[in-house]
Amino acid sequence: MTTEANSGLDSTTGAEAVDEAIARGIDLDGSPIPSAKLELYNKVMALEAGRQRSGVSNTMRSRIVRIGAKHIPQAELNQMLVDADFAPLKDKEIAFYYSSK
Repeated sequence: MTTEANSGLDSTTGAEAVDEAIARGIDLDGSPIPSAKLELYNKVMALEAGRQRSGVSNTMRSRIVRIGAKHIPQAELNQMLVDADFAPLKDKEIAFYYSSK
């Protein structure tokens, strides 16, 4: 992808690229993001921003599981969680993230 094609975005990798694209209202391929999609996204993110948090460790574990399941086999991710002193994968997480793999 050329710099021209991605409308000035420096990178199309990582969460930061997605956040930047959303802020600009332009998808990573350079196409505009429809306003209805942006409005709904911003509405839901505002609700999430106002939600009371229970702790950083819980949030870290949730992110590790949600993202790690896309890249790491179940047994390996489970062992990594245990080794880092997080709770192992829960049955409902295994069913949700690994049942279709």
